[in-house]
Amino acid sequence: MLNYYSKLSTEVYDLDKPIGSSFGDIEYYQERLRKTSGRILEPAVGTGRMLIPLLEAGYEVDGFDVSAEMLEKCRDNCRQRNLSPNLFKGRMESFSTDQQYNVIIIPTGTFLLLHEREQSLKALRNFHYHLEDGGKLIVDLYLQREIDLGKISTRTWTLENGDTITLENKKVEVDWVNQYTVSHGRYEKWREGKLIATELERFPMRWYGVEEFMMVLEQTGFKDITVSADYRYGEYPTKEGQCITFEAIAEK
Repeated sequence: MLNYYSKLSTEVYDLDKPIGSSFGDIEYYQERLRKTSGRILEPAVGTGRMLIPLLEAGYEVDGFDVSAEMLEKCRDNCRQRNLSPNLFKGRMESFSTDQQYNVIIIPTGTFLLLHEREQSLKALRNFHYHLEDGGKLIVDLYLQREIDLGKISTRTWTLENGDTITLENKKVEVDWVNQYTVSHGRYEKWREGKLIATELERFPMRWYGVEEFMMVLEQTGFKDITVSADYRYGEYPTKEGQCITFEAIAEK
């Protein structure tokens, strides 16, 4: 019953976060990638919000996603711009390719969707395996903020054809010991006052402490770790709500 990035949520994602829309991350990543000459991989590529600007800037970027709907929308967005990157279906903890990458990037906290600790460790080991010796991992995380269980938030989007999509979201579970929350989202699509489609989505999110994640990276084989807050390179985070970017080098 509970889907994950299916048709309606993909449609909303593309509306809410169109190609090239930035939280400061696109500019930051382009600057951090400026000296990159090898191939780049973006896991959980979504609809191409980050991927396409990097391709248009001349970078060689592959991408994958667990959602077939997201991948199809990403391919469509690329075709509209005469781009044809290597896109494939896969999971962060289990994807496999013969390609070795110079950089792997995971912006906007997407890595935290791996809410089970062992899943996230497997993913980091898999990233390390697919990076060249001396290759770089760049990943964004967020600290956990105040949690209001059961509190409902609602958003609405209007499509070009007049249809309306609503999203009702609420947190239904928090596991303080294993460090994750679970939210449920209900998507509904309306046309002329009639409900024509609906989806339910289970959305888990993990959290890490800053020093905790640095130790996890080191134990996975990464070194020379840099921590940055709100896309200001090398500035250590000081408060909740900041985006925290970790940059680490794979040592083989």
